[in-house]
Amino acid sequence: MADSAAKRETDSDEPDDLSLKVKRPKFDNENGRGVGAKDSEPKSILSGFSVSKVLSDSAREKNIFVHGKLADQEAVIILEKTPIREDTLAELLSGSTLKLELKNDIYSTYRLQAPSHLNEIKTTVVCPATEKHVKKYQRQESSLVEETGEDYRSITLPYIQKQSFSVQWVFNILEKKAEADRIVYEDPDPKVGFVLLPDFKWDQKQVDDLYLIAIVHPRDIKSLRDLTSEHLPLLQNIFQKGKEAILQRYNLPASKLRVYLHYQPSYYHLHVHFTKLGYDAPGCGVERAHLLADVIQNIQSDSQYYKTRTLYFPLRADDGLLSKFKEAGRL
Repeated sequence: MADSAAKRETDSDEPDDLSLKVKRPKFDNENGRGVGAKDSEPKSILSGFSVSKVLSDSAREKNIFVHGKLADQEAVIILEKTPIREDTLAELLSGSTLKLELKNDIYSTYRLQAPSHLNEIKTTVVCPATEKHVKKYQRQESSLVEETGEDYRSITLPYIQKQSFSVQWVFNILEKKAEADRIVYEDPDPKVGFVLLPDFKWDQKQVDDLYLIAIVHPRDIKSLRDLTSEHLPLLQNIFQKGKEAILQRYNLPASKLRVYLHYQPSYYHLHVHFTKLGYDAPGCGVERAHLLADVIQNIQSDSQYYKTRTLYFPLRADDGLLSKFKEAGRL
């Protein structure tokens, strides 16, 4: 699978004290999604984590991905600083201590020690982690692939079918077996319906980094490549009702939203991304994101547009699909 971005990998419930506790990992597949994770009791498990190596880190995004062992099982832990929230700003400024580091004329630099409840680290535990998880979070070079309609049929589609990537965690959401309490909106229609819920990259504490996912009820649409005029009612329904639901729930108008699909997607069940305009969400760049409004218009102009159109997308160095393109002499 084109694992070019980490998708929806965190547990839905924030622990009471992330500096000490995380939820017991209880995952049912390689996508890192848990059934019944909310019922798990908080455990002080991070003290037993043995670090093997840092897979990647980002000073800009303030996160680090670490591979190691937890209770003799392979594990990946993701640590990420949470955003500063406007509604806690007054408490942060009045309740913190400052240590002066540098002063020069009108400029001063300090180390600010915030109260513990305002200094949380969002923590994701993937355990047991597979080799695919380790590679997924490891820093690697990427290559831009040019895929024609024929390339998709002869290279990409056979690769997807052979790999048999599990999307059971998606079905668990659609069937309300998992994450039912996180659903923001649902249209239950089996042909044009969808479920809208927060992506796990969003902590839901502010709208500046709003990120929701619309997962379609039809189960026979893998990606952008499958879409034809037959699916226009579905796409238009997601576009309209998704924006209305976000306006009602978060008071964010359509003019402030970026609504798009990924190609390649990180999992092969059609889903649409809703993010706040101005938020530099992972995978929102032009080499991977396709605005839903453009997708609808393209299909209205040509029902077979995405069956025949040449598409471009990045693949990581360890991606099996990249190897297939190289074997076929397409890269």
